[in-house]
Amino acid sequence: MRTLLIISAGDVARRALPELVRHWRVLALCRSSAAAAELRRQGVTPIRGDLDHPASLRRLAGLADDLLLTAPPQETGRKDLRMRKLLSALAKGCRIPQRLVYISTSGVYGDAGGAWLNESARPRPRNDRAWRRLDAETQLRRFAAAHGSQLVVLRAPGIYADERLPLSRFATQAPLIVPEEDSWSNHIHADDLAAACVAALQQCRGGSRVYNACDDQPLQVSAWYRQLSATLTLPLPPLLPRDAVRSQLSAGLWSYLAESRRLDNRRLRSELLPRLRWPSTADYLAALAQAPERITAVLASTAKIR
Repeated sequence: MRTLLIISAGDVARRALPELVRHWRVLALCRSSAAAAELRRQGVTPIRGDLDHPASLRRLAGLADDLLLTAPPQETGRKDLRMRKLLSALAKGCRIPQRLVYISTSGVYGDAGGAWLNESARPRPRNDRAWRRLDAETQLRRFAAAHGSQLVVLRAPGIYADERLPLSRFATQAPLIVPEEDSWSNHIHADDLAAACVAALQQCRGGSRVYNACDDQPLQVSAWYRQLSATLTLPLPPLLPRDAVRSQLSAGLWSYLAESRRLDNRRLRSELLPRLRWPSTADYLAALAQAPERITAVLASTAKIR
């Protein structure tokens, strides 16, 4: 049985664990004793360490055949310093991971003015957050090429699930852009992204491959909130002209609304996931509307905007 090392067993990785532990001996890097105990309950061997402390990463060298990377970069700068520390540690092992899967972001594409983009589109990051992700992709490509490893990069857009809905936007009533001036957005349910991770780890194609890890139906940002408003019976934030919205939002929040693109997911569908559990947000919300107990739980949560 091959050994898989997960770097940051967060929400998406945890959703993949039931399938992963059936096919791999799974190890996971974690920082706390509480996280370690939870991982053990799920059949995972925890390894204590911290991506911000290189000395704690030395024990990772030579442990794994495959690698699932879901850890975010640090919060500042244009370079992913955490990825540098990790890859430096892994390169010192007598055994180098031969299958690498990394969850990146579709933000590396920047603003496309609503145009359709496939994986051949040139990345044009517009903020430091996206530059850090593109830097991580570049580092991984170099590592994979140097060691003959297979790399899959999953460029994910807005990840959602019952526990990951943007309830705070309804609480603050921060304005949205009117449809005729609105940006196009893309989404992926956390369960489908987890399934994409498993499928990518099971591939044996060699080389590096990028996938737009999104569902079938891009939609305008305000349309997503209208759907949520109707399903959850929450008041829709006001719709204002684009310039008026920009003047009322922080730079950080505006950066999520400013970029507009529609992602082509045909490569994902043909090579990794022929079937999505949730082909669109409308499918997900239709199912949610039929489960009052789930709606109650969603409304009681403290999910942050994504």
